[in-house]
Formats: sequence, C-alpha cells, structure tokens
Amino acid sequence: MTQIHESVCGAQKQNKGQKDRDAAVKRSLQKIKNKFIVLSGKGGVGKTSVSVNLAIALAAKGYNVGIMDVDLHGPDVPRMLGLKGMLDLNENRKLRPMAYSENLKAVSIESLSVRKDDAIIWRGPLKNAAIQQFISEVEWGELDYLIIDSPPGTGDEPLTVAQTIDDAKAIIVTTPQEVSLADVRKSISFCNVVKMEIFGLIENMSGFNCPHCSAMIDLFGSGGGEKTAETAGIKFLGRIPFDPGLVACGDSGTSFQEKYQDSPVTKTFVNIAEIMSAS
Repeated sequence: MTQIHESVCGAQKQNKGQKDRDAAVKRSLQKIKNKFIVLSGKGGVGKTSVSVNLAIALAAKGYNVGIMDVDLHGPDVPRMLGLKGMLDLNENRKLRPMAYSENLKAVSIESLSVRKDDAIIWRGPLKNAAIQQFISEVEWGELDYLIIDSPPGTGDEPLTVAQTIDDAKAIIVTTPQEVSLADVRKSISFCNVVKMEIFGLIENMSGFNCPHCSAMIDLFGSGGGEKTAETAGIKFLGRIPFDPGLVACGDSGTSFQEKYQDSPVTKTFVNIAEIMSAS
C-alpha cells in the first residue's frame, strides 16, 4: 500500500508541475505577437543561416525580435550571432536571453552548456520539456516576432513546437536540387498533418554570381523551390543566392547584412522581412 500511495503522490506532483508549466507557457506566448518556425526537410540547406538573418532583418526594421534555437543536438544560433557566455537569471528567477542588439535576443541550449562541444544525448520527453522551458522559464518580455530555428526533419522538436505554439507559422527552407525538394514535400505534409499554417517557402543557395565574369551559375539547379511552392499552393518568399561571404560571416559571428548592405542576399532578406511584417 505504501508503494501505491507513493506512486499516486508522484503522479499528482508530476501533473501539477505540467499544469504549472502549461500556464507559464501560455502567459509567455501571450506577450509575443508573431511566431515563425523555420523548417527544412533535410540538413545542409542553410536553415539556421536563414533563421538568423531573418531575425536580424526584422530587428533592423525596429521590431523586438527573439530567436529560439530548438535544434538541441546541433545548436548554431549563438555562434552565428557571435554570442558567447552563459544565460543568467534575472531578479524574477527567470533566464535572461542573450542580447545581440537592443531589440534582438536569443536562447539556445548551447548558452546553457559549460562545455560547448559536449553532445546533447536526450530522448523525446527531455527535449519536449526543454523546449517548453525555453518559453515558460525565459524572460522574453514583449516581442513582435519570435523566430524558432528547428532541426531538419519532422521529429520531436518541430512536433513539440506545433503542439505548444498553436499559432506558429512555418517558413520552409530548401535548395533547388530535387533531393532537397523531395524532403521539403515531407515538411509540407508534416505541416498539413499537425494543422500548422505554412507562411511560405524560401529557396536558398539559388545561383552563384561569378565574381570574375558576373555570370550566374546554378550550382544546385534553378527554380525548383518556386515550382514546389506553386504545386503545393503556398507562397514563394524568394531566392537567396549563394554567397561565400554569408558563410564566412556565419562562421565568425558577424552580421552579413551590416557588412554587405547592397548585396543581393541582404536585399532578399530585407524583402522577405517586409513580407513578414506586412502579413
């Protein structure tokens, strides 16, 4: 009987803890106007680079922006933003996001890890709890936009976001080649199954402007993203050309958009941010 009593008490405490967390999540989300999750069907398409640069472009327009890195096994957002150190607590015992600028802040599991190169070896329940805590136990404050950078595919992390943030909209990132587009169609199917609105699709690494002859070279094909969006009946947000400078800035944690203000890449991110802000 004692064991049964302890089991019942443990279950009651667990249920109460989840209810408290759900309430805290709801309170936090009520302060955030627009939520976007950036998805990709496969890795290697530049999804995190797109997430970071969309956040920077929106912040440059004067919006209060948060970026939440839920790619728990491969968190790259802090490095791409040049953020170092650990998250700390404020006077309310909530985590304070790391500030990139006055109106752009970020949270990532890497900013909670003492040793940045340690692997995160977690199963689903731990990942689900961590993502909910990124919302409920972080002092996001009033935000105009929350950009959520998720890992590739349709696993635990995007599913937790879909179930926790019911008004999140998806931005799907692809490259033009067919192997990437086939996986994008799975992302579109995922959104339809979980009833998540798809805001639009971005074709990344879409052509390379030769610095010597100015000819456009289609490194990974051309136009596949736009055709996929048209077939699926979703908005095509734009093509982002391949630019080695974007890779270098991501590796060094510097802003490509500040360094190359007249670049076609910068102009495309600014244009997509305008589409997002006009919606």
